[in-house]
Amino acid sequence: MVRETRLVVISPLSEITPDQITRKVHSLGYEVTVKETCYGAVLEGPPETVSKVMQELRALDPLGIYSKIRGFPLGDPKRCRAQHGSRPGFSQLQTEWQSLSLVEKGLECALRGDKAEDIDIPERIPVKDLQRFCEEVE
Repeated sequence: MVRETRLVVISPLSEITPDQITRKVHSLGYEVTVKETCYGAVLEGPPETVSKVMQELRALDPLGIYSKIRGFPLGDPKRCRAQHGSRPGFSQLQTEWQSLSLVEKGLECALRGDKAEDIDIPERIPVKDLQRFCEEVE
């Protein structure tokens, strides 16, 4: 049986909590496994079911709940702390989590119909000026 494992990550700006995510998953009654985490949850089950659960979760906060596929299943000995596995990749997830508020703001702008040209983008500093600045700072 094919199973999919997904990280469910809540944006820093969201008012949804990891507890609310896991309770929602349990209330749906699907045959999936859910584990609450500090950033949201880990969800595992048949791909079609996981997709249905993700649709329900995103309805809680459409711009504040994100997910990505996890390369390892729940309880994998290479990753599970209970089995003394390592935890590579958490720094990447932490960096992505910190960026989600920017993604959320960008999605809000897109939904309002803001166009890129309406946003003030600072001009790039010419390389010679940047080089001169760096030399002055030393």
